[in-house]
Amino acid sequence: MDGAAARIEDEVPAGAALVDLVQAMADRPIAIGQIGQTLDGRIATVSGHSHYVNGEGALDHLHRLRALVDAVVIGAATLAMDDPALTTRRVPGPNPVRVVLDPSGRALADRKLFTDGQAPTLVVGPYAPGHSERLDCGASPGRVLAALRERGLRSVLIEGGPRTLSAFLQANTLDRLHLLVAPKILGSGKPGILLPEAATMAAALTPHVTTYRLSEDLLFDCRFTSREA
Repeated sequence: MDGAAARIEDEVPAGAALVDLVQAMADRPIAIGQIGQTLDGRIATVSGHSHYVNGEGALDHLHRLRALVDAVVIGAATLAMDDPALTTRRVPGPNPVRVVLDPSGRALADRKLFTDGQAPTLVVGPYAPGHSERLDCGASPGRVLAALRERGLRSVLIEGGPRTLSAFLQANTLDRLHLLVAPKILGSGKPGILLPEAATMAAALTPHVTTYRLSEDLLFDCRFTSREA
């Protein structure tokens, strides 16, 4: 390990997870899922209020992930609800290319991604509003990742929302999942991961997991070994 990597591991919360990601990215294309949720698996209230489920440390970690990857992907529902900038404003580092999955063509042209000029924006769908470019590849997770890699975007962060993340997880396209859990219990609200019903516990996904403390939150760094073989 070089000196810079050692300093990151020592000085940055969950730095070992970030160093591990950088080393993996050097070897191959990689797709990372990220989601923040409560102890009972909720990402928002029933009404959709979600700012913020996680604390400052988890938000910093998300921005560090953005600074490491070439592109970050969200769905049209997240774009409409949250109007995210998907920048690295909380930490040093370049902004990733922003990618919106919008197969129904419902993205609103006034969203920050189409107006702020902070980074290139690609739209997977029939229309490319504002200052964005249409990516014609179909919305299936495998095709999206393949199309991005053809553009040289080899490391991709799947940031949200739950349906988008779950689609990539179900399609077995994620190498890693960074699950950030806040010490909160809502008891109701929107779930973070939506997969087909499992009949038995044997059908559960069982990644290799390493945990890290991020201030009050806990990071579950999930590694899907079948994808990395």
